[in-house]
Amino acid sequence: MLNSRKKKDLILQSITYFASFVSLFVLISIMLFVFLNGFKLINMDLITHNFESKSYIADLKPFSVPGQYTTSKDFDDDTYYSTIWGIALKDSENLMGHTIVLVMYVHPDSPFTDLRDKGISTEGLTLAEDYEIIRIAFEDGPSALSIQGAQNMIQVLDTKITFRELEYATAGGGIRGSIVTTLYLIGLTLLIALPIGVGAALYLNEYAPKNRFTKLLRNLIETLTGVPSIIYGLMGLALFVPITISLTKATGANLISGAMTLAVILMPVIIRTTEESLKVVPDEYRHASLALGGNKTQTTFKIVLPSAFSGILTATLLAIGRIIGESAALVFAVGTAIKDHVSIYDKSTTLSVHIWAMMTDEPANIELSTTIAIIILVIVLSMNLSIKLVSKRLLRKYGVTHE
Repeated sequence: MLNSRKKKDLILQSITYFASFVSLFVLISIMLFVFLNGFKLINMDLITHNFESKSYIADLKPFSVPGQYTTSKDFDDDTYYSTIWGIALKDSENLMGHTIVLVMYVHPDSPFTDLRDKGISTEGLTLAEDYEIIRIAFEDGPSALSIQGAQNMIQVLDTKITFRELEYATAGGGIRGSIVTTLYLIGLTLLIALPIGVGAALYLNEYAPKNRFTKLLRNLIETLTGVPSIIYGLMGLALFVPITISLTKATGANLISGAMTLAVILMPVIIRTTEESLKVVPDEYRHASLALGGNKTQTTFKIVLPSAFSGILTATLLAIGRIIGESAALVFAVGTAIKDHVSIYDKSTTLSVHIWAMMTDEPANIELSTTIAIIILVIVLSMNLSIKLVSKRLLRKYGVTHE
């Protein structure tokens, strides 16, 4: 019997270790894939630049001709300089990982510093560093295209004394708009969900009678946590989008409807987490307050609620993490349009939906998607560490154990 029990324990331990190993292996594999593909695109320009680049089409002003524009500036081996036109170009990648021809240097006297806008503007244009050259078209020959590389473009330029038009663009591919959208959604969602969620938890734990109705209510709240977020997205599209259209100047899916949808998703989490933190506040605190003459409301809001603040903070930070990571519901409630100028009355994308938009491109932009995923992982990890740090400090202050 003893040997049989040992064998059974050994088998169960083996299964446990094997399952843990598989889970750890899958997690490490995913993390390696994300970091190996996305780490090379991480830089401050990605965070601060707009997603949309602005394109210009220009040509030379009258009497602008090439000359001899020598410079003492040293260039790398992969940078090509035209002394005739006074411009240095290099093959590079933009923030989205696409190959481009990048302007590395423009001589102060180069004809490229004073161009004529062929668009609707009458103001002059200036080519500057970090702009992307798309094409240079000539009257007497084929165009020099960025896909052909910087070296070919410089070689063609050196054989010409003029060009018909130049198409170039400012840097694009940044995620600044998606970061701003994410911050807006965090603020709006917490503004709606926190008061309702904390208030509901206070009622259920401090005021509600223990009967079948409150038991049913708790069961319904727990059930809501298991509803797929795509269902909430359909609810947001069918209910909250029309409401915001009728009450605001919004004309379609918008950040307000997205925040209302996320608030519904997060309220069960906030209610349950807050209620659990209220439960562990010792009853002696309540009895002492009532014995000293405090009424029920004073006891709840001046004694119990501050003592449970660390649990409420945990619920808040968990909610923020859910907001950052949510995508399915927001596809319907907010939309998938990547915007640089964010308005709460208009469509936009959060960081997670930005990943979804990049992966639906043809071909899918895996590099940028994994880079954004790294940023999300760093934010979530920072929040988890913040939860532990702040909770420990609050536990020391109030002397309440939340375990």
